[in-house]
Amino acid sequence: MSTSVKTRAKSYAARNKSAKLEPFAIDRRDPGPHDVAIDIEFCGLCHSDIHQARDEWGNTVWPCVPGHEIVGTVADIGPHVTKFKKGDIVGVGCMVDSCRQCEACRSGDEQYCEGRHGALLTYNGWMKNPDGTKTFGGYSDSIVVNEDFVLRIPDALDRKAAAPLLCSAVTVYSPMKHFKIGSGDTVGIVGIGGLGHIAIKIAKALGANVIAITRSREKAEDAKRFGASRVIVSTDEEAMKAHAASLDYILSTIPEPHDVNPYVTLLKRDGRITLVGVLAPLPSVENMALAASRISLGGSMIGSIAETQDILDFCGEHGIASEVEVISMERVNEAMDAVVSGTVRYRYVIDASTV
Repeated sequence: MSTSVKTRAKSYAARNKSAKLEPFAIDRRDPGPHDVAIDIEFCGLCHSDIHQARDEWGNTVWPCVPGHEIVGTVADIGPHVTKFKKGDIVGVGCMVDSCRQCEACRSGDEQYCEGRHGALLTYNGWMKNPDGTKTFGGYSDSIVVNEDFVLRIPDALDRKAAAPLLCSAVTVYSPMKHFKIGSGDTVGIVGIGGLGHIAIKIAKALGANVIAITRSREKAEDAKRFGASRVIVSTDEEAMKAHAASLDYILSTIPEPHDVNPYVTLLKRDGRITLVGVLAPLPSVENMALAASRISLGGSMIGSIAETQDILDFCGEHGIASEVEVISMERVNEAMDAVVSGTVRYRYVIDASTV
């Protein structure tokens, strides 16, 4: 990859784990032979951006420019690019490259890249910039990405509402696709937030009977509007007992460590529960409950590039979009606090023209 500088891009960065994001100038490379230069229009604010900017996973390198839900216009292309042209509306998700040689990459699961460094993440990734920092993300006005990791945004999708799909939609779609969720399945979605609300819409469009599971009674009407046939309030013990052994599959989108044991009781024999919202140690799981009904508990990590394009196209075909509030970059710190407190409904999207 070329490291020559094309432009001094504007961005917002965290300087340390307790600092607020603030304006920061970064270097973006010239497009290499297979690179696409993108003028960013919108970037979603994902809960993982907060985890990373505040070093809650213990691996952040500063300065950190978050953002991996990027939608924009192709401004320039390298001489050998064949998939895109100037003016195309495109997206960039959680990854911008991988080793491409390991078994995972060859099988189309580059999000599980087994190379030395794993997949190259859109920000805080292992590729070194000229000043020694790692990759910088979409809280910026531009980005340069290899064409194989650029997505086409369907014309039917509103650009600002499409941005969160590049992470949230593929994160919930990938395990549902893997486990062949569809007609005849009764699916529980735990947590009706940034991931959960889009998971309800996708599961419904896949043909499943969707049950929303939430601590907030106030979200019940929203959950039904998104496609849930019923809503279980998880703090209501009687309601939880009434729905015991009624679900085939559960997708938990809760972004913090939580007790999964109450949700396990909702699954039928041979049911599965997949955790996609939390990447931290969990409280102990009662294995007797798993063993007694042959229940499988597992996790899933984002999705592949092919799956990301699939779900973008699927959302375009089915009229599925994130529920978003567009904000200026000046509000990003306020918005992060709102995400942590759970007061956002349901996703913030940054207008990159305000960087």
